[in-house]
Amino acid sequence: MTKSKKKAVPSPKKGFLTNMKIYKEYYIMLIPGLLFFLIFCYGPMYGLLIAFQDYYPLKGIHGSEWVGMKHFLKLFSDPFFLSVFRNTIIISLYKLAVCFPAPILLCLALNEIKHLKFKKLAQSVSYLPHFVSWVVVSGIIIEFLSPSRGPINILLQNLGLEPIFFVADSRYFRGVLVLSDLWKSIGWGSIVYLAAVTSVDPTLYEAAEMDGAGRIGKIIHVTLPALVPIITVMLIMESGKILNDSFEQVYNFLTPTTYSVGDVISTFVYRMGIQKMQYSFTTAVDLFKNIISFALVMLTNYVAGKTNDYALW
Repeated sequence: MTKSKKKAVPSPKKGFLTNMKIYKEYYIMLIPGLLFFLIFCYGPMYGLLIAFQDYYPLKGIHGSEWVGMKHFLKLFSDPFFLSVFRNTIIISLYKLAVCFPAPILLCLALNEIKHLKFKKLAQSVSYLPHFVSWVVVSGIIIEFLSPSRGPINILLQNLGLEPIFFVADSRYFRGVLVLSDLWKSIGWGSIVYLAAVTSVDPTLYEAAEMDGAGRIGKIIHVTLPALVPIITVMLIMESGKILNDSFEQVYNFLTPTTYSVGDVISTFVYRMGIQKMQYSFTTAVDLFKNIISFALVMLTNYVAGKTNDYALW
C-alpha cells in the first residue's frame, strides 16, 4: 500500500511565501473577497478628497478648487445638520437599548425549548423577516398601522378611542422605527449567540443541577457567562453603528410630518448630495460620521479590554 503524502503544517518560523505555496488553494479562494473589498470599500476612499474641495464633476477631483476645512465649518454651523445629528443619536440609542439585548433573550428562550421540531419552526419564523426588503416590510407595517384599515386602530375604535396614524405622528415615529427594526433583526441576530450556546459543555449544566440550580439558575450561572465574550464583541461592533443609521428603513417610513424626529444623517446626505448636488458638503458629513464611528469603536474596545479582557485587540 502506498503511503498518503502528509501536507506540511505552516509554521511561524517559515516565511510567508513558503506558507503561501503550501496552502496556495486557500489563498486563491481569498482573491474574490479581497478584490471586492479593494474595489468597493478601499477604492472609493480616494473620493474623500472632495470633502476638502469645491468639487465640480466637469473639473474632476484634480481640477476642483481646494478649500480646506470650509465644508466642515459649514457642517457644524448648519442648524439642519445639528437636528439630523441629534435624531440619529437618539434613534440609534433607542435601537441599541431595545434591539441589542433582544436577540440574546431570544437565544436563551430558544435554547430552553426541548421539542426539536417546534424549536426549528420558531427559529425559521424568527429568521424570515431578515430576508424581506425594507420596501416590503415598510408596506406591511404601514398597512398594519393604517388609521382606517389597520387592526390596531380598528381595536382602538371599538374601544371608543380615536384612531392614530402612528407612522405620520411625530410622537410615535421613533417607536415605529425601533419596533420594526426589532421584528426584522431579532431572529438573525440570535444566530451568533445560538452558535456560542451550542459550544457550552453539557457537564456544566449537570454540575449546576447537582448544586441545586433550577432552569433560571443554569441560565444565569452557565449560559450567560459562556455568552459574555461574544456579547462583548457584538457590543463593540454595534457601538460603531450608532451613526450608521438604516437609510432603507428610515427613507421608506419618513414623511414630511415626521422630519423633525425622523430625519437622520443618511436621508440628509441623500437630499443634499443626490437631489441638491452638494457633493463636497455631503462627503464632509460622511467623513465626519465615520471618524466618530471609528472613535466609538476604539473607546468601546478600550473599555471592554479594561473590564472583562474580551476586547477585539
